[in-house]
Amino acid sequence: MLHKSLHSATVCASSEIGNDPAYGAVTPPLYLSSTYNFKALDDMGPYDYGRSGNPNRDALATTLAKMESGAGAVITSSGMAAIDLALNLVPAGGLVIAPHDCYSGTHRLLLARQKQGRLKVEFVDQTNEVNIANRLTKSPALVFIETPSNPLMRVADIKAICQLAKKHGALSVCDNTFLSPARQNPLTLGADIVVHSSTKYINGHSDVVGGAVIAKSEEHIEALTWWANCTGVTGAPFDAFLTLRGLRTLHARLDIQENNALIIAKFLDAHSAVSKVYYPGLKSAPGYELARCQQSGPGAMLSFELASGRAGAAAFLEGTSIFQLAESLGGTESLVCHPASMTHRAMDEQARAAAGISEGLIRLSVGIEHIDDQLAELERLFAALGDASIKSANHDQ
Repeated sequence: MLHKSLHSATVCASSEIGNDPAYGAVTPPLYLSSTYNFKALDDMGPYDYGRSGNPNRDALATTLAKMESGAGAVITSSGMAAIDLALNLVPAGGLVIAPHDCYSGTHRLLLARQKQGRLKVEFVDQTNEVNIANRLTKSPALVFIETPSNPLMRVADIKAICQLAKKHGALSVCDNTFLSPARQNPLTLGADIVVHSSTKYINGHSDVVGGAVIAKSEEHIEALTWWANCTGVTGAPFDAFLTLRGLRTLHARLDIQENNALIIAKFLDAHSAVSKVYYPGLKSAPGYELARCQQSGPGAMLSFELASGRAGAAAFLEGTSIFQLAESLGGTESLVCHPASMTHRAMDEQARAAAGISEGLIRLSVGIEHIDDQLAELERLFAALGDASIKSANHDQ
């Protein structure tokens, strides 16, 4: 069943509100019980055991399914658990087509499953439709899409890729973590399944690790639910409770973060120390027009290249304050990271080079701090970068 009667922002704020059957609590109560009473022999209620089902997980799943226009959702213990859960739909030895510049954890998982003999994987530049079409002639079981990509913000055509996948009998799975359901809805563009690291924008407060898988069809939801229970990757009740609490403010948070990110992207684009900016909100960015068609906004993630390479990155990242030097993304606080040595260090050097992840690449997750303070911090970091260059030149003399 599709859910499009309410705006996504209204779903965030009102879903599962006032539905407490016991005491009429306005917000959903927390259910920590690991087990539940049977009414009688062979008469089980809606829940029997915490791994199989929980009211807090169901409340979060219902809300995300509405936001993504899906038939249902499964809440998992992490974003990687969500991706691995979706891979259970691939038959033994089946081929998976994935982006060459996908998140390092996804890249590592697919290679590990291939090494086990569980599946086969081929990585391809998904912004090149000819490359995608050629790989699909190999009859893959699943096409995995990540757009915008992490960390280079490349925009892949979800609708076109999903149409090709369907033509060749392949499932299409889209990682929607970077934009969240507030800015992109892959199921409405033709994807069969959407995965999220709910750790990021969905929760939005950097205090919960979790994931979600949303499917368009009841058939896929039944299979995913079975596998989640069988393998035990379902999320904890308290994590689901906190995630739904964080989700309430998704649109409000993202509106501020996105506005700040666009200002910062323009600032970086004009800076002499920056050789390139990757952000779908810039008119000069590859994929800008496509992003405008399939996204309702460019999001709040961006990356940029320092002309001074790794040495410049080291100098730039020393003494960060407002932009915390840390992995992850999507929280209210601003984060900065060096993908080559942090989020994507699990990829070998050759894979990083093929993906275009250089030693001078910096990734920003833009938070809700005041834009004036964010820009002041960036000015200070760039000034320190200049000072470091001067000191290095004097030392060389």
